[in-house]
Amino acid sequence: MGSPIKCNLKFQEAHPKIIVMNYTSLLSPTGPLTLFEEAGEIIAVEWGQTKGGSETPLLHEAKDQISQYFARERQIFELPLNPKGTEFQKAVWQQMLEIPYGQTKTYGALAKNLKSAARAVGGACGKNPIPIIIPCHRVMGANGKLTGFSGGEGVATKEALLRLESFAT
Repeated sequence: MGSPIKCNLKFQEAHPKIIVMNYTSLLSPTGPLTLFEEAGEIIAVEWGQTKGGSETPLLHEAKDQISQYFARERQIFELPLNPKGTEFQKAVWQQMLEIPYGQTKTYGALAKNLKSAARAVGGACGKNPIPIIIPCHRVMGANGKLTGFSGGEGVATKEALLRLESFAT
């Protein structure tokens, strides 16, 4: 079933200098996506399209990798990431990165690993700024129940991403 996603996940405090944020949009099977880069790292993926932007080599590579993912040609993203969040949120997002393509875990299982509550893990999943790449769609409710998803069309988008990955070999 493929290997866990291997990303250069980097968590750091915000830099005091003003940093230019670059962004670009692409069309995906789940709707338009906009990718944001700051200081050479992906900081967000959002549903929706933004006009303009400045496509850097990293954003171009991220677009290529996301397109490959949707074409079932990529299971592992190899991008520098720097999601902004609390230490707990970052710990949850790191756990999500370890869920292999084509597999799922429950909020409760992640909570157990973090010695926390499933509801707290769900809250952190909902705040994930880099969906798809940090695969919050792979986190399920108890007994495999499809529960909330903050991206795209909600649970329908989560279901579409899981259906895409069900073809993992």
